[in-house]
Amino acid sequence: MKLEGKVWRYGDNVDTDVIIPARYLNTFDPKELAKHCMVDIDESFAPNVKEGDIMVGGRNFGCGSSREHAPVAIKASGIPVVIAASFARIFYRNGINIGLPLLEIGSDVEKIKAGDKLRVDTATGTIEDLTTGDVFHAHPLPGFVQDIAKAGGLINYIKGQKD
Repeated sequence: MKLEGKVWRYGDNVDTDVIIPARYLNTFDPKELAKHCMVDIDESFAPNVKEGDIMVGGRNFGCGSSREHAPVAIKASGIPVVIAASFARIFYRNGINIGLPLLEIGSDVEKIKAGDKLRVDTATGTIEDLTTGDVFHAHPLPGFVQDIAKAGGLINYIKGQKD
């Protein structure tokens, strides 16, 4: 997948309770979750995020609870990919399960700033910062993970395999 969007930048150890606070977990409606995504650390996110914008985090992004609500809230906000230095493993698996591509780029993430415009190729792992001209290389998503993302998540992917 080739994607282009503006960066929403967050730091290290952004946990799932910050991505979607527990007080909003009385629903699993993606649109409702999106309304409250990141509200405790960035009140401007939910009302201002645009379809195609890109979320960038630091180390251990998505730590905390194993609930799928966090990546669902991000994806439902219009974010097509999350880039971070590293991800909590359960968040990474949940992201794949719901069809949200996640790319790890290690310490290069520090060079990406809020508001930068990025071009991302999830097939090759290439990340171009169109604002600064920098180019970064993440581990590309394996082919089957790309197929899961294209299908919109693991359930849709499996349903497609049965046909």
